[in-house]
Order: sequence, then structure tokens, then C-alpha cells
Amino acid sequence: MAAGSQLPPTLSNWFAARGWAPRRHQLEMLEAGQRGEHALLVAPTGAGKTLAGFLPTLADLIENPVDGLHTLYISPLKALAVDVQRNLLTPIEEMGAPIRVETRTGDTPWEKKVRQRARPPQILLTTPESLSLLLSYEDSLTMFEGLRTVVIDEVHAFATGKRGDLLALALARLQRLAPNLRRVALSATVADPDGYRAWLAPHGDIDTVTLVQGEKGAEPNIAILLPEDRVPWAGHSGVYAIPQVMAEIETHQTTIVFCNTRGLAELVFQQLWKVNELKLPIGVHHGSLSLEARQRAEQAMADGQLRALVATASLDLGVDWGDVDCVIQMGAPKGSSRLLQRIGRANHRLDEPSEAVLVPGNRFEYLEARAALDAVEQGELDPDVFRPGALDVLAQHVMACACASPFDRDQLLHEIRAALPYSALPDETFDRVLSFIADGGYALRAYDKFKRLTKGRDGLWRVTTPAFVAQHRLNAGIIVESPMMEVRFKNGRRLGKVEEAFGTQLSPGDAFVFAGMAVEVERVELTDLIVRATAKPARYVSYMGARLAITATLSERVRHFLHDRSQWRRFPDDVREWLEVQERRSAIPAPGQLLVETFPHEGKHHMVVYSFEGWNAHQSLGMLVTRRMEALGLKPLGFVANDYALAVYGLEKIEDPAALFSPDILEHEFVEWVQGSALLKRAFREVAIIGGLVERQHPGKKKTGRQVTFSTDLIYDVLRKYEPDHLLLRAAWADARARMTDVGRLGHLLDTAADTMLHVDLPRVSPMAVPVLIMIGRENVAQGMTEDALLMEAEDIAAEAMRLD
Repeated sequence: MAAGSQLPPTLSNWFAARGWAPRRHQLEMLEAGQRGEHALLVAPTGAGKTLAGFLPTLADLIENPVDGLHTLYISPLKALAVDVQRNLLTPIEEMGAPIRVETRTGDTPWEKKVRQRARPPQILLTTPESLSLLLSYEDSLTMFEGLRTVVIDEVHAFATGKRGDLLALALARLQRLAPNLRRVALSATVADPDGYRAWLAPHGDIDTVTLVQGEKGAEPNIAILLPEDRVPWAGHSGVYAIPQVMAEIETHQTTIVFCNTRGLAELVFQQLWKVNELKLPIGVHHGSLSLEARQRAEQAMADGQLRALVATASLDLGVDWGDVDCVIQMGAPKGSSRLLQRIGRANHRLDEPSEAVLVPGNRFEYLEARAALDAVEQGELDPDVFRPGALDVLAQHVMACACASPFDRDQLLHEIRAALPYSALPDETFDRVLSFIADGGYALRAYDKFKRLTKGRDGLWRVTTPAFVAQHRLNAGIIVESPMMEVRFKNGRRLGKVEEAFGTQLSPGDAFVFAGMAVEVERVELTDLIVRATAKPARYVSYMGARLAITATLSERVRHFLHDRSQWRRFPDDVREWLEVQERRSAIPAPGQLLVETFPHEGKHHMVVYSFEGWNAHQSLGMLVTRRMEALGLKPLGFVANDYALAVYGLEKIEDPAALFSPDILEHEFVEWVQGSALLKRAFREVAIIGGLVERQHPGKKKTGRQVTFSTDLIYDVLRKYEPDHLLLRAAWADARARMTDVGRLGHLLDTAADTMLHVDLPRVSPMAVPVLIMIGRENVAQGMTEDALLMEAEDIAAEAMRLD
């Protein structure tokens, strides 16, 4: 087939005018569209995925113009939808095609949203949450009846989580409204294409989805930045390398510096400015900054005005800045798929290698960085785990359907089962969801505020009063943030938000670093921090958000590095020496083996468990082990953890570690701990908000985080007492187990501990214990103190560990 032969002349001429020819996978996507097939495109960044997804739409609209909604584009990020609009409008304008493209997100003005429903554009760019809200309106039945295509970008960012549940349910509804609807999904990092094809297909029918594989791009050029003296013993920020990072920025046109947390992004930004002798323009971007601040940074990057942008996962996905020629990852990447996604932000050209630099924070992180680099080179991605759909999301969707029109129970259930996450939904569970929306459940049915649905004499379910419709539209959404406080100047200019747990600790005169500057608190209002710029020494904002844990695939690679001595010659001298002394003084765990070391240190008894199961699992394990130690009279004092190890310390020596790791700990201590801790209450707060039991906003006013938490805590206590099997308690328990504690990895560790444990009793700390042991001192350092004392302590512990006598 001649390149471009299947394109309408308008499109062919546009390609030719640019000196381009469509790529093979773009033409294959066009053919799938012309055959009316669903399609999944897996292609590397820079391969023109977005254009490939839109080609059938552009071709159809050019040859068969329509006045109405033709294509929905679903994006995981508001910024990505805006970015695609910019990159889609340019070719449409250059072709002179009469095609309207608009964006609809939570930031779209209300007047424009109303107009879009009455007179929608041919192409609408939106997010799962905004689509769900659109489906709650009565006119959605007519708005979507002519819809031809849905394009889902970065599908890996949705499909396995709650946003994916919401989107799958929305797709099922759209398919009923527009039976000939075609579904398209795009991604650069998919480890299991068949899993995504099943998720994308109506009723999970994988054979209806055509898989299109893009051409392989140039291999990325990835380097691990090593410090000028030696790899640090501890830490996870990589700030020791700031002068070297600044040198990379100076020698590249545009650099994105990725950090794993918002706090680290602020720290790195400040540190870079301290060594920015050339006064190069550098920005900062993360999810807690105000919309205006993020948009300014994004526009400055698009206009080529910044030499570097320090960012978090807020820019992991798809924002297309072609001038970015280097990506730097501060700290370990935690997963090969995430690393590949971030590398893809550099150099959006398929035939030229992306350039990336990894900055490990400590010696274990060096091994992790090397493991990630090898995984990327070998094309190994992190596995995607598909799971049954969440019930709180289902409750929100059912309420949205009811807001649009009365529904028949059996018809809606059939529609819902067309979405893969809910394909095996039992009748009884669906009826419990209906009952929950209808009256709140047994323990709450006496209160009218929970009676949202009513079944009429015609057998149809409908919303009880219009007030519940307004309440749903005001509060719907899947992303539940921690309670937040607005940070603003007294002139009204907003900087962004900090978590309430941090903000309520502040008093007038306190200073903190935010939005790239030091600010001082002038006064604290109910939900606002009024600040001014300051030259005072300032602390960094702390966040309670979920911490990225090393993936199981990278963890396995690190374990094999440790065990395979032939790999050690690839490592820097100090890392190799660290492992050699560990082998002589203690042991190197084999893959599948659980090394447990016990030793005295500074008047306490320590146990270090090298399980490599990730920070979340180790945090849970630390809670459980210390509870069991208390029961056994071992007098624990505390624990610390990183992705690789757990360190527990106490007043009594642990003679038999195996007794602390029996599998029944998940049946006894785990259940007691979760039920008695704030963990389950936090999970319940989230599912209660998503499920619509508690509203975040009333018309004209917004609840504070404390008010929402107070409401959910009251309901939680009532349900625990009177209806412990309530739908939302079950959902909260599932969340607490699966998401907050990484219980799957924890369970595997405990199931195999007895058979794989190697206990080594030592006279003093071992080399491999140093990175986690130093964290005990770090936990107690006051905010704002220098780390000189900690660095000296680290050197002292390391010297003790590396002695061979």
C-alpha cells in the first residue's frame, strides 16, 4: 500500500506539506476505524499515538461532516486534555477543516459547560470524572446518541484503579446510548495487551479489539549519575548530586527533573536555585500548586521559556513538549514502566534516542536504578493487576444514571455487567448497592438525608427529590484528596494547597517553602493560610499521600544482583566493597530467601528483615511484628522501614525471629490492628465520599476537611456498632487491605517466611543494615535542622559496619 493512499486528500496534502508520511501503525489504526473495529494501540512515546487515535475521526469528519458530538477523547489529566487540544487544533486549522475541538474538565467555566451540552463540538476532550457528570444529565440521552468513537489516552493510567472502574461503567452506558460506538485506547507502557483488550471490549470480548503494535523507537540513552566521591549510605532524595544535576541542565536545551514526592520537588527546586549561578529560568510543577501556577509553568515550557522544570507524577503522562532533551530522575524510579514513561517526556521523536539520568539516593537505590535500567533495555515492564470493580464507584455510577432518567433494575444490571470490572457482579451485591443508595442501609434508614432513591409503582427506580440530583453533581468524583487548606496572599492570589494535617500545625510567624518560595504565615483562617513572602529560614511541607513502593519485578532484579557475584563488577567500587564485606560479615540472601539479622547497637537490640517487598508492606509488617513482640514480652521501642528492609528495635534480644512471622498474624494481629487504627477510618472516609454517603460541598459553600472527617467518623462508629457488614465498611476494608497496606506482598512474605528464613546473629551492625538503621536517627530530627549531625552519624555507623575484625 502506498503511504497515505487511504487518507482523504485533505489529510494526504497536510502530511505532504509537512514532508511527512503516515507511519504503519497510524494507517493500521485508520483501517481498523474504517472497519468499525475497537482498537488498542501500543506504541512508544514520539510515535504519533494521539494522531493515530484521531486519524479515523479526522478522515470521517472531513469526508462526512456532522453537526454534533462525533468523538470523545478521555485523558487521565486535565493538563493532557489541554495539551492535546493545542496539538490537535494546529493540524485542523492548517487543513482548514470545519471541525470544532473543545475541552471539558473541572476547570471549564459553567457557562461553557451548559453550552457544550446544548451544542457540543465534534470532538470533546475530557476526563473520566467529567464524562460521568455529563452522563448524569437528562440530555445525555440525546447528546451521546450519535457518538461514533471514544479515544482513551494513556489507558494504563486508568484501567486497574477506581478511575478505570468509573470509566468502564461510563463506556458501558455510552455503548447503550450509541450501540455502534467504537472504542480506542492508546498507551506506550502496556505489559499485558490482552488484559487491556479485555478491559476495553464490551462484555470483555477480547476478539472484538484489534491490537496494533507501533514501530520500535530508538533505544533510550540512560545513565546513572554517580557522586564525585561515593554513593551515599542513606537518604532517598539524591540532593547530594545537585551541582551535577545543575551541570546537566546547563548543557541541555530543556530538562525535566522528576521527583517522587511533592515535598522533594520543592526541596530540589530550592537546592537547584542555590547553585544556579547562570540564573537559568527553572520552574516547579506538582499537584498541590494552584491551577494558575501549573498553567503558567506548562505554558512557559510549551513556549520554550524554561531551561528546567522540577516536577512530580503530575507530568508523568503525555504532555508533549518536543524541546525537552533530557529527563533526570531524582531518587530511585520504583518501577520500569514509570521510568519508561518519564524517559518518554524527553525528545518526542521516534528515531532519536531519549536521554535520561538516574540519581540514586543510596546504595540500595543504586542497585534499584541499575535494575530499572536493565529492565528498560530488555523491554520488561511492570505487570498490571486487574481486579473486581469497587462498590463505592458502582454506587456513584448508579446514582448518576438515576439523575439522568428513571431506570429498570434488570436492564441497568445487564448494562453494568458489560464493563469488565463488574462482569461477575452478583445479583445480591447489586441489590445491596441499590439498597444502600435507597436508604443508606439498615443502620441509617431512619434518616431522610440518606433516602436518595425510590422505586415507583411502574417498577422503575428514580431520585427521591431534585435536591439529591444537585448534591450528586456537586460532589461526584473519584479522586479524594486529604483535607486541604488554601495557601494565598492577602491580595487573594492563590499559591495552591497544603494538607490540613500540616497547615493546622502552623501559627503566625511560621515559615515554610511552597510554590518555589519561602512564605511566612500571617494568619490562619478556617480553610485558608494567609501568607507573605519571607527571607526567614523555612521548613518543607510534608504530605501524607501514598508513597511509591518498589515494584515486585524491580525487587526481584535487585535480589538477583545481590546473589549473582558476576554482576558486582558492574557496580562502583564502594558499592562492590559494601557487598563484599556484607558477605564476609553476615550473608547475602539468595532469591526467595528471607535474611534476618539480629545484633546489639547503642544499648538496644535490633532485628533487620531483608524482605524487599516495598515500603507499604514493610510499614504494615512493622506494625504487626511490634504488636506480637509486645505480646511476647520483647519490649519493642519502634521500627523503621524502606523498600528493601524493615528494622525493629527494642529492649530484649530476639532469639527466635521465626516466631514473629507465622502466617496467622494476618488473621489475628492484622485484623485487630486495621480495625483499631485510623487506617480503616481513612479508607471509610474515602469510600463514603465516593459512594455519596457524605457530601464534600453544599450549594454555595464547601465543608472543611475536619467537618467531612467528623461526619464520616460518626457514621463509621454507628455502622461498626449496628451494621458491621454494611456495604461501605466492606468496601473500606477492601481498600485498606489492597491499597494501603500492600497486603498481597505481605501475605506472600508471611506464607514463605518459615521455609525461607536465614537467621544470622551478629555482634554488631552489618553493612546492609546501615541504610535502614540510619533512618532511626533521621526520624527524630527536628524540621529545619541541618543534616550535618546525621551525616556524621551515618559515617560512624558505616565505619562500625565495615570493620572486618
